Amino acid sequence: MKKLIALLSIAGMLSFGMVNTVIAQDTTQAGTTQVDSAAQAQTTAAPEATPAPESQTFHQVLKEKFIQGGAGWMTPILIVLIIGLALVIERIIYLNMSSTDTRKLLNKIESALETQGVEAAKEVCKNTRGPVAGVFFQGLDRFKEGMDVVEKSLVSYGSVLTARLENNLSWITLFIALAPMLGFLGTVVGMVQAFDAIEAAGDISPTVVAGGMKVALLTTVFGLIVAIILQVFYNYLLTKVESIVNEMEDATISFLDILIKFKNTK
Repeated sequence: MKKLIALLSIAGMLSFGMVNTVIAQDTTQAGTTQVDSAAQAQTTAAPEATPAPESQTFHQVLKEKFIQGGAGWMTPILIVLIIGLALVIERIIYLNMSSTDTRKLLNKIESALETQGVEAAKEVCKNTRGPVAGVFFQGLDRFKEGMDVVEKSLVSYGSVLTARLENNLSWITLFIALAPMLGFLGTVVGMVQAFDAIEAAGDISPTVVAGGMKVALLTTVFGLIVAIILQVFYNYLLTKVESIVNEMEDATISFLDILIKFKNTK
């Protein structure tokens, strides 16, 4: 019985809602008819107003200019940008992972040497990421061979790790130079097309020259934009590499002092 009452109440609510919907639709249709008739009267009475131009977003403008520049010349510039940014992101991640708190690492190595010896200090270096810990591990691994061998190994392995930090930077410089060159190439081709159009028309008309000139200038603009973006990231990466190398050199000097002190106390 309760279920029946509940079903009846639900059905009543649904029917009430449907009735309200129909009434609302009828009211809306009536209002719409009145508005349409009024609008038609105003249209016949007053002249048509010109619609206001819609403002385009930056993405729409960029897409429009990219299409106007021509896919044949703009696509290589876009590919250069994508590959260059991929290399930049890879280098940023690698360099951030290579950063180490050298003072904290030196304190751990010093305490490990004083309490448990060289093997414990090597374990500390193994469990620490970054090139600085790798350089320290090479020095500790050759501690028994003398301080001269330790110093040479630190210098040699430090240069190897510095080269790893600078990996792929040469490719980024290539793309920085390649992007404006592709843009200038598109500019030259656009100029040639413009002169061909002038020759075919037999007259120097602004409408004939404007199309080719526009394509030529757009390729140059996009090529320069790509080069500027990659150049900014390249300078950031260079600064990051120099910072890590300077920290490595300063930490290596302190590390040698710790090893000499430990050897003298043995």
